[in-house]
Formats: sequence, structure tokens, C-alpha cells
Amino acid sequence: MLVKTKAIVISSLKYQEKSLIVKCLTLSDGLKSYFVPNAFAAKKSNQKIAYFQPLSILEIEANHKNKGALEHFKEIKLAHGYQTISTDIVKSTIVMFLSEIIHHSIHEEEKNENLFNFLESALLWLDAHDEMANFHLILMLEMTKFFGFYPDNSESVFKFFDCKEGNFTAFQGTNCLSEHETFMLKKLIDLKFDSDQKVFAGTERQILLKILLEYYTIHLDGFKKPKSLDVLKEVFS
Repeated sequence: MLVKTKAIVISSLKYQEKSLIVKCLTLSDGLKSYFVPNAFAAKKSNQKIAYFQPLSILEIEANHKNKGALEHFKEIKLAHGYQTISTDIVKSTIVMFLSEIIHHSIHEEEKNENLFNFLESALLWLDAHDEMANFHLILMLEMTKFFGFYPDNSESVFKFFDCKEGNFTAFQGTNCLSEHETFMLKKLIDLKFDSDQKVFAGTERQILLKILLEYYTIHLDGFKKPKSLDVLKEVFS
């Protein structure tokens, strides 16, 4: 079936010498993997390697056979040409890290328009703003809404957060954050992308990142910590 849709590049893997296998989150069909022959060939083509950078937003026309095998692009163009993400080392590191988070979080081929639209809007916000120290933390927390384990905030008066149960509690059990960690998580829950970026110190961001990664590990089978984690820590140190 010939499909025209937007797609966000999640990962690309070199295959043999000249080809790529590209995993995308599509607006029309959810997660899809594509075979791109001769992506590294000298000739110019509409399947330029530059299109397949982490979290690029594309407009594609593709043949979807929906048989569990690799699909094939027919036409590709950028839906949004980023102005700063590709040139700003902090933003490009954030994007590389988040692409790994998404890669290890989404495994089912099912349509999720709300998640796609959220990610597209978030990435365009990142491209347009310079103050983004908390962006990756807010995005990781917000994505848990779509993955089904966003923290239950109905009892937020309590001083401890139970990572396994996903709620706040009056008593500190074995799966609970400390009182200070819980306080920071509550602050993060209240943040928007354009909130004051100085609400956390650098060390607090590192603690929150560790908390979120552990939270993902508890609730997502097979979740792996990103290889780019150390690079991200270095950028924000």
C-alpha cells in the first residue's frame, strides 16, 4: 500500500557498505523500519544520508507491505529543516540521547498520533529556543503519559514516591525515592518546556535523570540505558 505520511527518524543502522536500515515513528502507522539501498553512494539521490539524522522530521511516500519485513521509501523530503539542532552541540547531544530513549521504549507497530504530535511539537520547540537545560527531563516524564506509567499525582501531598507503583505515599518503602528526590520530582511534574530553566542545579538534573532512567527500567521490559548517557552528562556537567 502506498502511504504518504510524516515520520520521525528514531535510528539508522549501516548495512553492508552502502545501505541503511532506518527505524521511524510514522504518523500513519506507528513504528516502521525501512531499507535504504545505496544511501552512501556518490550519486545524489532523494535519500540523502542527511535525512536520517536522529529525530529528523520527514515527509515520506513509502510502500507499506505490512508483512513484518523492511519497507521501502519512494519519496523523502524534510518536513522541517532544523535551524539549530544540527549545529548546537548541546541540542544535538540531547537529540541523540532522546532518540535512544525512544528507540528502547517503543517496540510495537501501532499507530499513536498523540505521541507523534507531541514529539514533533517538542522538537520544534527545542529547535527554536536556547534555554533548554530541563528539556530532556520534561520530555522523558511527559512521554510516560503515552507509555502508560505517568506518575499518579492525586496524592502528591505525601512525601515519598513509589517508583514501582507510580504513586506518592506517606511511608518510604523499598521502592521509594527519598524525601528530597520526591520533592524534586514534584517540581519536575509542574514544569513546562518554557518554565524557568534555573529551577534545578546541575547536580539535581543528574539525580532526576538517574531517577527517570530507573523509572523507565522498572516499567518497560527490555529498556536499556542509552550509550550516549555519558556524553549527555558531560555536556551538562
